[in-house]
Amino acid sequence: MSAAADVNAAAGAGADSSASAAPGTGVGGSGRRRRGRAPSRAQRETRAALFFLAPDAVGLLVFVAIPMALSVVLGFFWIDGFGNFEFIGIDNYVRMVKDPQFWNSARVTLLYLVVLVPLIYVVGLGLALLVQQKFPAVGVIRSALFLPYVISIVVVAMVWQFMLTDRTGVIASLLSVVGLDGISFLGDPKFALGTVIAVTVWLQMGYYMIIFLAGLQDIPGELYEAARIDGASAWQRLRRITLPLLAPTSFFVLLTSMVAVVTGGLDMIFVLTSGGPANSTSLLIFYIYQQAFLFGDLGYAAAVGSVLVAFLLLFSGAMFLLTRGGRFSHDD
Repeated sequence: MSAAADVNAAAGAGADSSASAAPGTGVGGSGRRRRGRAPSRAQRETRAALFFLAPDAVGLLVFVAIPMALSVVLGFFWIDGFGNFEFIGIDNYVRMVKDPQFWNSARVTLLYLVVLVPLIYVVGLGLALLVQQKFPAVGVIRSALFLPYVISIVVVAMVWQFMLTDRTGVIASLLSVVGLDGISFLGDPKFALGTVIAVTVWLQMGYYMIIFLAGLQDIPGELYEAARIDGASAWQRLRRITLPLLAPTSFFVLLTSMVAVVTGGLDMIFVLTSGGPANSTSLLIFYIYQQAFLFGDLGYAAAVGSVLVAFLLLFSGAMFLLTRGGRFSHDD
């Protein structure tokens, strides 16, 4: 009798344990509840995006955001570069307002920006429309147009300086043949800034040509075919199809070229003209270099740099607001 009772008790315990492990109850159910729901596709994509953006975000924080913040702080100090510094409040900014050379550099920079950015846009788009066509050696022409962009800016500037040398340069020699001798492209204030602009357009047009070419290739060809059937001219197709559908690309080109023009002209100016003649090519970025590394006034240079960065941020923000970040709808 006792053995049979033990068997029955064991069977009952097994049944009880099976019942306790039923789905949704007891140990089994709580285990599934602890595991939780699997992340959705959107959550996985967000995590992946953050993972891939993290290196760039850290780089921007360490090498851009923190130096920008330190530059603003340094603008309130007098610093001589030898470890001596003194808090002077807004004296650097008061000096900036009264400095005629600062205002001259600001005027030259604004003129440089207003002329160069539209030229880069027009030339880059025009070249992209040209090399988009299919004709012999189009690949070679694309490579030749893009080649100057991958060469060092210093090398490009030195080559152009050699070509533009007064009386003995290649361009001066060619112009003398047609009776246009005596023009000093880098030594005359009337021509120096225009010459720098022309060389910069030549240097950067290939890069922006590639950007525009990528945007043009995303436009469906059926739209152009339908426009041709309707009798639209080339100008109408450009105005009604190409330019509206290139709005995001145009926004990118205008924004990046504006930043590159304002902040990236130091090498070209330094080699070609050194800010001369008569400060006619002294951009703000070159003026900052002069104050910091030639005159040793690091605090004042930091203050001017802060004003330049503030201008870029305000101008970029205005572009985002006015163009909606380059976005467009099919109703536009």
